[in-house]
Amino acid sequence: MKMMIVILNDQDVDAVISRLVEKEFRVTRVASTGGFLRRGNTTLLLGVQEDRVDEAAVIIRSNCEEHLDSDGCRAMVFVLDVAKHIQI
Repeated sequence: MKMMIVILNDQDVDAVISRLVEKEFRVTRVASTGGFLRRGNTTLLLGVQEDRVDEAAVIIRSNCEEHLDSDGCRAMVFVLDVAKHIQI
């Protein structure tokens, strides 16, 4: 199991969440602030099976637009190992 932490532009979040949910990924949306991408952003948390991490990354990449004011960075994705996963 992996934890994906995705910080992306507010303008892209609805499209990304829609596509992830269509492909049966579970997504938690967290409102976030800060200068990480130097604009309004949202953080997504995804618990993902290791063999689906690349699939999720492709969905995120293909649903983030390149914005005229951007520095080429459309989203930041962190993939972390999960030592233990408990679903209640």
